[in-house]
Amino acid sequence: MSERLVELAKAWMADDPDAESRHELAAIVARSIAGDAAATADLNERFAAPLEFGTAGLRGLIGAGPGRMNVATVMQAAAAVARDALQQLPDAATRGVVIGRDARIKSDVFARAAAEVFAAHGMHVYWIAKASPTPVCAFLGRAKGAAAVCIVTASHNPPDYNGFKVYGPTASQIVPPQDERIRDLRAALEPTLAIPRRTFSEAVREGLIEIVGHQDLLAYLQAIDAQCLGDYPPPAQVAAVTTALHGVGHTWVADALTRRGHRHLFAVLAQASPDGRFPTVRFPNPEEKGALDLALELARAKAADVVLANDPDTDRLCVAVRDASSPTSYRVLTGNETGLLLADWILTEGPKKAGRDGLEAWPDKPFVACSLVSTAMLEPLAAMRGATYAEVLTGFKWIWHKALEVAPAGATFVYGFEEALGYCVGRAVRDKDGVGAAQAMMDLAAFEKAQGRTLLDRLDAIALAIGVSHTDQVTLTLPGLEGMARIARVMKTWRASPPETLGGLAITRRRDLASADAEAAGLPRGDVLTWWRADGSRVIARPSGTEPKLKVYVETKSAVTAGDLATARTAAKASCEAISGDIRARIAAID
Repeated sequence: MSERLVELAKAWMADDPDAESRHELAAIVARSIAGDAAATADLNERFAAPLEFGTAGLRGLIGAGPGRMNVATVMQAAAAVARDALQQLPDAATRGVVIGRDARIKSDVFARAAAEVFAAHGMHVYWIAKASPTPVCAFLGRAKGAAAVCIVTASHNPPDYNGFKVYGPTASQIVPPQDERIRDLRAALEPTLAIPRRTFSEAVREGLIEIVGHQDLLAYLQAIDAQCLGDYPPPAQVAAVTTALHGVGHTWVADALTRRGHRHLFAVLAQASPDGRFPTVRFPNPEEKGALDLALELARAKAADVVLANDPDTDRLCVAVRDASSPTSYRVLTGNETGLLLADWILTEGPKKAGRDGLEAWPDKPFVACSLVSTAMLEPLAAMRGATYAEVLTGFKWIWHKALEVAPAGATFVYGFEEALGYCVGRAVRDKDGVGAAQAMMDLAAFEKAQGRTLLDRLDAIALAIGVSHTDQVTLTLPGLEGMARIARVMKTWRASPPETLGGLAITRRRDLASADAEAAGLPRGDVLTWWRADGSRVIARPSGTEPKLKVYVETKSAVTAGDLATARTAAKASCEAISGDIRARIAAID
């Protein structure tokens, strides 16, 4: 038992506005005082450091203490966001804030606490009463011209996580220096019990909190409809299985697709209703093994052409395609494969369809972007299709930061993606959007089916045009303080003594974005290491900004000779596997 930890815990309890978390912490303190080592270790985790704004705002385990997601940490974050907005924008109070939430455990409690803090600061609150997709909330921020958007969500994290995602006055996620200002304001806050807080019912009566109406929500569907490039009605009906993985996307995706004329839709009903416990999946991330089992089972039963799976807050999309060689075999596309498919669709159909049927004219300087850990193949595809291209740091906030940065020079954002299943297929939402991406993917699948082809055929055509690549990800999951320390040791070791070879070939170029290399690359600084081999293979290592993970991304390339895709893909895969095996061995060798 540590007397210092106990005193910190008692001080937190004295300033905690939530009785449930006070009781939780009191029980842990009592066990620690009684000599329970596990309880003492738990206290140490909770009080080692406060949650900090990462890739997508605050995110962490639900529980009492400054290192957890709870009413107090949400109130503190809301107060800091409110004060930053009021200091930076003279009309912030009237522009207000949009507050949304997913269906996770305590999301409703946290969102209500945030609304009460914003109302007490005099900011008008647009309150989305039902748990809703993150892209819907982000869209409303732009539609309302809000000074900020705050969404209580932990995206695809396990059920015992929650988070607080923040968007600025551009309706895109916050980036420096705004996140730094919010951090500093949060550190300087008064005690939590002294933070102004207007009760929800009072704020509604006084007009400080406005319940968002159905027409405002419908405007989102109208906006993503308007950026679709597929024909209406679709030239062929594609049979699709959809799953929301117990998240909030089921009705939204169904409505969005039926509005486009897609009729052969089969939902995984066991996963259609929002449930923050995620009872049928171990991990509610469509990338994870087993997450798509029920969807693939239904797809086989219905002989579906495609499977569309969203994560719990519906800002991501995973796609599986029936393999023509077997009616019961499905290939789950990587995020990079889906990213290239959507990029090719937009960059080929955009110039044909834009300017017709009420769509905006195709821009003279179309611009696409992806995160630097995504496939490097977007660059040659963009060049082939007449678009400019940029890579950015991981996190969709950087894609839209770059999009807004290049706009004054006349470039117009048309598409962006990240390999972790995030896609933005237009400008209606300044973030990744799993609903809009599902619409675009179904339109593309219908187009291909009408030509007697599949999405896999389209991938082959892209590979023949720009070459073959193979990607893999080596992930080390290490929760807790010890895990964070080990991840830091791996990164420190690789900085001090980077590998000379990987997979049997020499490293010919290195980049460390924590150094002046970032400025040379035109990127913000970040904890990211990149190594290149002479054959064009690339390896990127970084700690995750939202999960207790070290992630290493591997991409290899292979030339296509005489149209022989199979040989090229076999070679790229073998090279990728050799590098990944080498990386795993190197990680294991670092204590």
